[in-house]
Amino acid sequence: MIIEPAHRTLSVKEYYFSLKNKEIARLNAQRASQGLDPVINLGIGSPDGSPSPEAVEALCSCAQKDGMHGYQSYIGIPELRQAMADWYRKWYGVQLDPASEIQPLAGSKEGILLLSLAFLNPGDKVLVPDPGYPTYTSATLMCEAELVKYNLTEAGGWYPDFEELESMDLTGVKLMWTNYPNMPTGAPARKDVFEKLVAFARKHRILLVNDNPYSFVLNEQLSILSVPGASECCLEMNSLSKSHNMAGWRVGMIVGQADVIKELLKVKTQMDSGMFRGIQEAAVKALQAGPEWYDALNAEYRRRQVVARRIMDTLGCTYDPQAGGLYVWGRIPSGTAEEWSNRILYEAGVFLTPGFIFGKNGSNYLRISLCANVPTLERALEKVRKIINI
Repeated sequence: MIIEPAHRTLSVKEYYFSLKNKEIARLNAQRASQGLDPVINLGIGSPDGSPSPEAVEALCSCAQKDGMHGYQSYIGIPELRQAMADWYRKWYGVQLDPASEIQPLAGSKEGILLLSLAFLNPGDKVLVPDPGYPTYTSATLMCEAELVKYNLTEAGGWYPDFEELESMDLTGVKLMWTNYPNMPTGAPARKDVFEKLVAFARKHRILLVNDNPYSFVLNEQLSILSVPGASECCLEMNSLSKSHNMAGWRVGMIVGQADVIKELLKVKTQMDSGMFRGIQEAAVKALQAGPEWYDALNAEYRRRQVVARRIMDTLGCTYDPQAGGLYVWGRIPSGTAEEWSNRILYEAGVFLTPGFIFGKNGSNYLRISLCANVPTLERALEKVRKIINI
């Protein structure tokens, strides 16, 4: 190329699922030429269901009106911020000021980078869970900050070891990422863990951000902001991607301290020009869903979870039957998860995510997404059985 890339790009690679999707596309082309069916992709957690009819109707109705297609407010329409505040009050018992404590996002992934850009200087330190969402790591590195990994282990229930945290050198740590209910492990949110996290963040003057998109999928609703004192040191990100089947619509939120939201907005207003009005109006309708929406969503995911666990059983993997969320996370019986994932992909035509992409503590685990219907999961099960029985 005519110029060199920025140094910050040398610290990160193309996102794993982007690379893997290209590989699967190449495999599908080969399989088609051989008369084979496409790879069954049980990797990324992209819900295959539809948003509510009310949300779809709101989008379509808005799109047909004059005057709806221009730039929108950087902070979102008042109706959306109010709907987000109402949602947090109804389901999490958390009171938020819609005018100053809520910022709509183009998905929570955007929020991770925006917050990192707003608060991290080169050399600042960030506490990142291992295993954890890879974007926490990549956003930190792109801001030229220093990663400080903290361990989550199966023996510890996939919760932080607070004695270990206190023994670490925390000098220069500004930011800490947590994710409960947890991805990839499925560990549920717990009030006592949130209380310890808040106490830890207050003691060490760290801004703690809980990433909370899975609380409506086979989980109970709990927000870290419900803990007394959390408003002094915590933010929370949330999303309509998993809870409302709107992953491709890119609607999320970051909520909490008004002064922190104000700093984040400085960055966001340089990078976009607001969310399409129709998507905002659709999100309002989606957030007004009653318990019947979530009940139906979870009934379907429970059916899928049963089959996904049978795949784990067939592979000889062990898993926590109490875990929730959009995935099944299982410990492999031997070898490495990457070896297992590659064998299943190339021999069975089924893709399961190897846990190493979430950190070294995930190296012995596989993850199955529940974002495929029961018949598809059953076909995957039969394909896996054939190679295991060879």
